[in-house]
Parts: sequence; structure tokens; C-alpha cells
Amino acid sequence: MVIYHGQPGRHRRLVRFYGQFLGPDDVAFDIGAHVGSRVRAWRALGARVVAVEPQPDCLRVLRLFFGRDPKVTILPVAIGAKRGTAQLALSTATPTVSTLSTEWIDTVSADRSFAKVRWDRRVEVPVSTLDDLVEEHGEPAFCKIDVEGFEAEVLAGLSRPVRALSFEYLPMAHDAGLAVLGQVESLGDYEYNYSPVETMRWARTAWMSAAELVSLFAEIRPTGRSGDVYARLRAS
Repeated sequence: MVIYHGQPGRHRRLVRFYGQFLGPDDVAFDIGAHVGSRVRAWRALGARVVAVEPQPDCLRVLRLFFGRDPKVTILPVAIGAKRGTAQLALSTATPTVSTLSTEWIDTVSADRSFAKVRWDRRVEVPVSTLDDLVEEHGEPAFCKIDVEGFEAEVLAGLSRPVRALSFEYLPMAHDAGLAVLGQVESLGDYEYNYSPVETMRWARTAWMSAAELVSLFAEIRPTGRSGDVYARLRAS
């Protein structure tokens, strides 16, 4: 809570950064809202936020902070390729890495930075799709996807391009990142940029093609440092 809500400078950086994508009354989807640091920043920009979070502990925080805000919709679900239910693997000590992907757990567990992480319990959660969210809440101006290895499943439930989106890239899960990039490419004519490890700064001054982004991944991969890929539709 101190990391995500107790640092005024960090909050101001988030507001400035996301002001590139969101303005008053824009719709924003936060897929994997955690404890709501993005929700708070997006509301400061005047956006209407759909906060999606299946973790029970995080949901309590979201409801405490935003439950009375009429422009925040909190959904206690996961997002996937189709409606149904799924098993969420929870990490009590490090809830930011709770995930629906057992394959992702197997991949990152081999990396020393995850050596002490334990997924110690599981809960069954309902699953909806991005198409369902668009149908109910309207097309988002921005969609953040941070779901620890389940990004491909999330995007499989989206049948149309959205104006802008982001997804996490982990060098130790490089192949999965390439697969997600391919899915974004299949949705529309996007250009890309990259922000390393919550810095809210661009890795490149100019936006890139998918091929240029893959070249950037080749530079980033040896460092082991994660970050977020941002995609926006090219101006027609």
C-alpha cells in the first residue's frame, strides 16, 4: 500500500504519463487492477474506469478506495478467451504475481528473481472477456493488461482493435511476449513504445513498428528487467 498509494511523486508521474492516452469521460479498462494505483491516476484525469480484479484481498482495497465512486466499476472477475471459471493461483506474500497461468509459473520459477515466490493457495474465479466488457461499458480509449502470463488468453477474447493498450513484457518469458505482440498486430495497425520497470518513461523518443520493438527486446532481454509495452493505433 505504501508503494502504490503512499508516494505522491509516483502518483503524479502516473497522471502525467497516462494523460497521453486518457481524458475526461474516456473509458479505461484496468485488467489486473491490483490495489488501484492506475485507477486513482485515471480518475484524476477524469476517465471512467472499469477495474477488473479477481484477487479477494485486492478487491477489498478497491472497494474501500473506489466503491462509492460512480465512475469506477469494480468487477470481481478474471478476463480470458471465453466466459466460464478458472483457478487463480495466489501468492499471499507477493500478490502482484498471482496468476491464472500454470505455464507462466513454470517459466518464471526457473529465474532466480522468482526463487522465493510461492503460490500457496488457489481460488476459483469467474471469467469474462474483453468483448463482453466492450459491449457493456463501451470501447475503451485505453486498456491496461497486467495479468502475469495470461495476456494471450485475455487478448483471445477481443475481436476488435481498441485505441490503445499495454501489456507487460518479462525477458524470462520472452517467447510469450512475442506471442502477445503477434496477437496485438492481428487486431489492427499499431505502433509501439516501451516503458521499463514502472519508470513511466519511454525507452524510445519515436514510436516503433513491431519489428523495431522486437529488436528492442533483444537489447532488453540480457538485462532481465521487465517493463510494459504500449500500443496505439496509427493515425489514419
